[in-house]
Amino acid sequence: MRPARHLSMVLAALCLLALVLPTRPALAQDGTVLRGLVEGQIAAFRAGDAERAYGFAAPDIRRLFPTPDRFIDMVKRGYPPVYQPGSVSFGRLRQNADGPVQEVYLTGADGKEWLALYSFEQQADGSWKISGCVLTTSPGASA
Repeated sequence: MRPARHLSMVLAALCLLALVLPTRPALAQDGTVLRGLVEGQIAAFRAGDAERAYGFAAPDIRRLFPTPDRFIDMVKRGYPPVYQPGSVSFGRLRQNADGPVQEVYLTGADGKEWLALYSFEQQADGSWKISGCVLTTSPGASA
């Protein structure tokens, strides 16, 4: 077989393989959607709308907190800067082994700066839900 013909067949096979393999949406394409989830949930928290805030939560979170009231109570107690932030700004969106993680910088009601790391889970229908939030003191905060 001639090298040029062999190369053509290999390229054709690779193209065909690319068409049949499932593909994962690029992180950049999902970035606007993921940021919108965080913005929507924070807006719902600020409005005191437990039902709407709960709607952004992934199924595992909903299993841990089976009602909107239990969910909102947990957020109020454990994540006050997320529940009622003074300010919100978005940092990097990155991919880790478990999926996308969005950095969100928050200022609490007391003026303290926080970094919230939001994780997400893609649902069977292709939509995304918030699967977790780790809250830490912002690296830029003064001691």
